[in-house]
Amino acid sequence: MIETLLSFALATTALAFSPGPDNMYVLTQSIVNGKKYGLATVYGLISGCIVHTTLLAFGVSALIKQSESLFFALKLFGAIYLIYLAYKVYTSDASIAFSEDNVAKKSTTQLFKQGFIMNVLNPKVSIFFLAFFPGFLFSDSLSTVIQFYVLGLIFMFVSLLIFSTIAILAGKISTYIKSHKNVGLYLKWTQIVVFVAIAIFILK
Repeated sequence: MIETLLSFALATTALAFSPGPDNMYVLTQSIVNGKKYGLATVYGLISGCIVHTTLLAFGVSALIKQSESLFFALKLFGAIYLIYLAYKVYTSDASIAFSEDNVAKKSTTQLFKQGFIMNVLNPKVSIFFLAFFPGFLFSDSLSTVIQFYVLGLIFMFVSLLIFSTIAILAGKISTYIKSHKNVGLYLKWTQIVVFVAIAIFILK
């Protein structure tokens, strides 16, 4: 149980550090408007995860009760999707680019709402949760609904810590990225390894 939760937390950590639209958006807001505005964006993005976790907890829990075969098919879909994500990262450009141009000044409340809406209305987040979470169910005695909420809380806590760190250290991070061109390549291969490792773990 502890090993499974630790593996989930480590995988979440690696994914949160990898450059993607959410953390790059946080980085840009923090650089242009200040860390307070970056943190408001972070809180909005993380809050949106509650919605995805709830949909997953009740939807997939019902599926698991119906059939073990259906649950295995779901985990197989998850593994295939993660391999697909690894392939997409492999074929993508390793450079990290973030635009500071035309970033409109918004209040912290507006940025919180925008972050929340960005997360909730992004179907890719729902699909990723569906692919990622079921392989890390950790108990035969606990309700699957409870287990999904535990995983969701770990995911949100780890992501909150890392995204907040990005917001607070935005200036130093952007300077480092600009002066070390190989950072993107290292993070790219980290993403690939993590996606493939999770896919293998799910099918164990």
